[in-house]
Parts: sequence; C-alpha cells; structure tokens
Amino acid sequence: MSESTCGTVAIIGAGTMGQGIAQHCAQLGYEVQLVDNVTARAEAAKFGIAQILERLIQKGKITNDERQSTIARIHVQATVAAAAKNASVAIEAVPEVVDLKVELLKVVVASAPAECLLATNTSSLSVTEIGARVGHAARVVGLHFFNPVPLMDLIEIVRGVDTSDETVSRALSFSRTLKKSAIVVRDVAGFATSRLGVMLGCEAIRMVEQGVASAADIDRGMELGYRHPMGPLKLTDLVGLDVRLAILEHLHRELGEQFRPPPLLRTMVRAGKLGKKSGEGFYIWKDGQPVAKAR
Repeated sequence: MSESTCGTVAIIGAGTMGQGIAQHCAQLGYEVQLVDNVTARAEAAKFGIAQILERLIQKGKITNDERQSTIARIHVQATVAAAAKNASVAIEAVPEVVDLKVELLKVVVASAPAECLLATNTSSLSVTEIGARVGHAARVVGLHFFNPVPLMDLIEIVRGVDTSDETVSRALSFSRTLKKSAIVVRDVAGFATSRLGVMLGCEAIRMVEQGVASAADIDRGMELGYRHPMGPLKLTDLVGLDVRLAILEHLHRELGEQFRPPPLLRTMVRAGKLGKKSGEGFYIWKDGQPVAKAR
C-alpha cells in the first residue's frame, strides 16, 4: 500500500504499546512518525521492530522485501511537533498519566493538520476529561489497542461525552484499514475490556498470594479450561505489573473496593519485578519467553 493510500500516523511514545502500534501501522502501509521523550528509546523501538520482522522472515510469514519496506516507513522524530506535522492520525501511547497525555495532545493540536484524528491509547483514563482539557473534545477518541498489537484482533474505540459522530466514524474506518475488529464503548472507568481483564488478573494474583496454585497452573487452567489464548498472570507479565497496578488503583478510586490492588502486586512492583520488561514477574523471562518459577 502506498503513502497516498494510507497517509501518516504519528505515534507518541515508544514503549511496548507504541512499538507495537508502529510496527502494525507500518506493515499495513502507513508512514509512521515515531517520537519519544528519549530519542534513544524510539531508535531502540525501531531496532526491536526490525528484529521481530527478521524472525517473521525465518518463519516464512513475510518476505525480506516486506521487512525492508516496513522499516523504511518508520521514521524516528526528535519532537512531537515534527512527528505530528503531516499526520492524518495521531496516537499517544505514553504512561497512564492524564496530565502528560493532555500536554502531548495539545502539542499535536498546535502542529498537526486541522483534520488530524486525535487518539489516546489509554486503557482506563477518562477520554472525556482528556478531550475537554485538550480543548478539542469533538476530535478526541480512545483507540485502545491490545498487546501484542500485530497479533491481537481487537481495537476498543472509546467515545467521550463530546466525541463527534464523524470522529467515531473515522476511528472505525482507521481500524478497518489496520484489519482490526472494533467495538465502540462509552467512556466509563475501565471501559469494557480493561474492567473485565484486570478483574480476572487481580483475582489470579490473589490466588497466588493465598497459595491456591502456582502462577503457571492458574494460567494453564484458564488456557485449557476456558480456552483463553494466554493466562491472566502471563498476560499481566506481558502488560507490565506496574501498568496493571496503575490501572487497578484508578479503578479502585472510580469504581470501588472490588478493584483494590492485591498486596502481592504492590510488593512485586516495589521490588522491580515488573514482568517481561524487567525479566521477572510471575514468570522468569528468557529470550522473550516465559519460564515457570519453581514452586
């Protein structure tokens, strides 16, 4: 697909989610402008994408030409303004801090074309609040991707109170160009998927805490008994224990006691056991793969 067909996507934040969104958009033909407050992190994300694509070549899933063209469509920028300059869609994928998200989207508004779709990848924060504080609530929508982005079929489109019909329509159209299935949800704390997903993960952590079973056996039970593609504790490691903790804290404030974070989760985060990105969480991660801990 050519640039004239797909256009340009600005991705703000080059962490796990930003890297995944960048890879998927580039593979589907979009020119990707990737920016992070640490430029080296954005460069590392591009290098990481190159390595992932190399493994896909080895598995026979893509050709070397496809790999090269995908990497050529990813451009690392030093500033948000530079990344947003020609963007038709801008997606912020920074940590779950509402002030930070608002600040960065304001820069996008000042730099991007007036028709640029303003999207937040938040998994729990209020899209309504973000839109109101950015000052262009009609143009702001939640585009909640799932990790790993290239493999997960779903995008959760979150409609704020003042998000326009046109913006939702454009978000749906964008989702289709990415070959994703979309659901549209109202802007309530935790939306639909985070609210259900973190509750399952939270209960699984409590079960480990209480010695009900090992993390690996709990996960195996959900994978084999309920056909989940990945158990809740392995998924927590993949998402990041610190991210899960932040979401639970937010939902606890907004929705009540059922979302109180388990003490074990707080302890592991304090110990720096954040999951795959730190090398240890409920599993030991070696060469990107989870290894069950000894009982």
